[in-house]
Order: sequence, then C-alpha cells, then structure tokens
Amino acid sequence: MSLRFLLLLNFAAALYLTGLIWTVQVVHYPAFGLVPKAAWAAFHAAHTRRMGYVVLAPMVAELGLAAWLAWAGRAALPGGSGWWSFGLVVVIWAVTFFISVPFHNRLGQGYDYIAIDGLVRTNWLRTLAWTARAGLLGWLLAR
Repeated sequence: MSLRFLLLLNFAAALYLTGLIWTVQVVHYPAFGLVPKAAWAAFHAAHTRRMGYVVLAPMVAELGLAAWLAWAGRAALPGGSGWWSFGLVVVIWAVTFFISVPFHNRLGQGYDYIAIDGLVRTNWLRTLAWTARAGLLGWLLAR
C-alpha cells in the first residue's frame, strides 16, 4: 500500500471519529442532564450498547492504521509527524479507558449529575486530540 493511500485512510478514520466526538461533546453528553432520573437506567444502557456499534470498530481500525502510518512513514513524514499522530491516538485511548469508561461505569449505577458534568468536561481531551490529529493528517495530505 502506498504511503499516500495509508495517509488517506488515516485521515478518513480521523475525520469520522472527529465528527462523531464533536457531536457527542456538543450535543449528546450535555443532553444527558435532560434525561429524567426515572428513565436513566434504560437510557444509559441503550446509549452504551449503541455507541459501541458506532465507535468500537472505527477506533480499533484507527489504532491499527495510526501504528502502521507511524512505522511506514518514519523516514518519509516530516518531523516524526506519523509518530505524533499515533501518540494522539494513544492519548485518546488512555483518556477513553482511564477517564471516560470509569465515568460511564459510575453512570451505569444510576443518574449522577456530577459524573455527567465530569464526563462532559474531560471529554474535551478526546475532542481536542481527535481534532488535532485530523488537522495534522490534513496538513500532511495537503503538502
């Protein structure tokens, strides 16, 4: 596979996930606070299950593609940009599993406005990391 095509695949995955995370950040997570407490358990269970379908495979694909790009582009991409791109994916995964998942686990036990607020605030880390990655990959494609 050519480096350009690999870069394009990375960009496509990053754009998809960046659009998704912005929707989650600006629309979806803030709306958690509007769900009636009586409906919370069913809502959160459905949210968790359905988001898994939308995000799990693209995130796994992105991780593999980012690692491949970092390795394949180590000599061809400027300033270690392939490794920077991969590093952003690692940050996203770390925030997901060490911050976001624990908040969701807490929310799985019942409505908790403090946990919702924490989820919204800390999700900015993933939102900005994906945005930076998409920008970096777009810049690499444009040059």
